[in-house]
Amino acid sequence: MVDCAQMLIAGEWCGGGAGTADVLNPATGAVIGAVAMADRADLDRALDAAAAAFVTWSRVSAYERSAILRKAADLLRSRAEAIGRLMTSEQGKPFPEAKGEVMGSADHIDWAAEEGRRIYGRVIPSRAPNVSQISHRVPLGVVAGFSPWNFPVSQAVRKIAGALGAGCPIIVKCPEETPFSCVELVRCFADAGVPAGVVNLVYGVPADISEYLIPAAPVRMITFTGSIPVGKHLGELAARHVKRCTLELGGHSPFIVAEDANVDAALALAVGLKFRNAGQVCASPSRFMVHERHYERFVDGFVKGAEALKVGEGFADGVQMGPLANARRLEAMEAFVADAAARGATVRTGGRRIGNEGYFYAPTVLTDVPDDARLMVEEPFGPVAPIAPFSSLETAIEKANQLPFALAAFAFGSSQHTVSQLADGLEAGMVSINHFGIASPETPFGGMKESGYGSEGGVEGMEAFVTTKFVSTATLAA
Repeated sequence: MVDCAQMLIAGEWCGGGAGTADVLNPATGAVIGAVAMADRADLDRALDAAAAAFVTWSRVSAYERSAILRKAADLLRSRAEAIGRLMTSEQGKPFPEAKGEVMGSADHIDWAAEEGRRIYGRVIPSRAPNVSQISHRVPLGVVAGFSPWNFPVSQAVRKIAGALGAGCPIIVKCPEETPFSCVELVRCFADAGVPAGVVNLVYGVPADISEYLIPAAPVRMITFTGSIPVGKHLGELAARHVKRCTLELGGHSPFIVAEDANVDAALALAVGLKFRNAGQVCASPSRFMVHERHYERFVDGFVKGAEALKVGEGFADGVQMGPLANARRLEAMEAFVADAAARGATVRTGGRRIGNEGYFYAPTVLTDVPDDARLMVEEPFGPVAPIAPFSSLETAIEKANQLPFALAAFAFGSSQHTVSQLADGLEAGMVSINHFGIASPETPFGGMKESGYGSEGGVEGMEAFVTTKFVSTATLAA
């Protein structure tokens, strides 16, 4: 690992005018490097570079843009092992998960490369024989992207690849906690031949960066993944300046096991999904609702699954769950569990920190958690799972929809009637029934209610980066 993660501005790797910040290994808490921090002069250079690049990149043919992006995807795959190792060191997730994230991110680039060639306009029949009417889909302009630390490569790549595939330059602020894997992601685009200024990578104090970039004249679109409070603030700022905005925010996803569900299949998926990336996943299931017929069996199986997980440093053999990202997440888990226990909840397993080095927290399962506990109304974003019984599927769906969060929902049921009830009744931007069916490049990823608006991925994701230009032309006699 290099000593300091640099920024890329106008095609040049550089330090930052605001100095550097430490980068920690969450498995040990030790400093493993530093990251360059941008000041306003750095941001101005990035804005100027992106604005100039828009003039040329927006006119590059979709065919040529696609070829460059496909080369970037191939480079990312060839470097997946090295980038995965960087990610595990700075983010903590097990190395196989980190490498898998990098490989999957290359698929997102390929999708954007090809979908960018299919952003079609349309011919509109006119009312006069000498008039042609064409609706064009044209690149929107400079994009400001803000990506999180929990999936440092796959979240940044959705923003970068989508923007570039549509013909837009981007200034992407990647997470200061996990800068090294992001540097190598961006290097793939640069090495693939993306012109200078088309991709600009910056780091810095998040509020300072966003509040300077969003109002800036060259920026026409904002794409953000992160917490609901921050998303609300950025959305308000974007609206104030009439800027388009895609917000992929937090959730508190229900996981419903209906009376006619395949319980073994539900258990197998539930444990893996809940504790993947130590529960630090915006679409992670975080409220488990199980029909009373299967409740005890499900709880027993879930507890056994949680206790069987090997927790440890991400490079160790067989590790299935790494540390939390930082000390703040540890404190948050302790506060959630303490609040629930004080209100009468039962800790079936876990509920404690592991060791005194790094930020490890035991996979935790709670039952008898009252509805007003913090764990039931706030996104835990960690390895803590509350499980509750229900007797009526209608009641479970109603409870699932009570919160203002609606990013994802998961459910298991066998009959067509049950599946239809779940599909129609659950309020979420993504509903996955009887399997894990979200987050592939060709499908839209986004939420409802306070979980945000707009989508990343799929045709819908590409639409975010283009706007409509209507041209009506009359042919007149000389």
